[in-house]
Amino acid sequence: MKNILTLFAFIFGVSVFAVTTLSCNKAKIQTAKENNTKETNMEGKNIKEIYFAGGCFWGTEHLFQLIRGVVATEVGYANGKIKNPTYEQVISHTTGFTEAVKVKYDADQVDLPLLINIFFKSIDPTTIDRQGNDRGDNYRSGIYSTDPETETIVKTEVTKLAKNYKKPVVVETIPLKNFYKAEDYHQDYLEKNPGGYCHIPLSVFEEAKNANPLPKAK
Repeated sequence: MKNILTLFAFIFGVSVFAVTTLSCNKAKIQTAKENNTKETNMEGKNIKEIYFAGGCFWGTEHLFQLIRGVVATEVGYANGKIKNPTYEQVISHTTGFTEAVKVKYDADQVDLPLLINIFFKSIDPTTIDRQGNDRGDNYRSGIYSTDPETETIVKTEVTKLAKNYKKPVVVETIPLKNFYKAEDYHQDYLEKNPGGYCHIPLSVFEEAKNANPLPKAK
């Protein structure tokens, strides 16, 4: 009987992983290029930046690329103890870095609370050092700001969202100490690798894509 239960548990775990991976594959059919201008034509726009860490940065980057008003993204390593870390050093759990995504957005097109709200839907904000199948301090969740005004908005919104959870929310809301761009092969990973792993369900990608529609013409 114990062997049968173990087998069922294994099959269930594989099924969950497969569904998650399949969801990510389908999401990549919807290109993010329409929303992400890769920092072109930004002159005169109200461009701000914020850093999100929510498990594997491949899926988190793709999530924000789908939101209208996000103009550029870059994956990297945030708030660690050494300079210019490599991926191998980060996953050794000795450097203190977390996988993060630098998000530049046009504040006249999309507001920060909306970005935070979508981010919360892509993670379990009550787990420490873990999202999806990924475990370790490099997968801890956080929102890192570069100015006091942004930090205030972040803390206010996270406090509001925390009321929706029975367990304590453990998302870091602190200033950005440092950020180093990850290796080129990590950038736009899910666009370049349609079969790549990510922990975010298709439904959240779809919600991100529709979260900030164009205003209706009068």
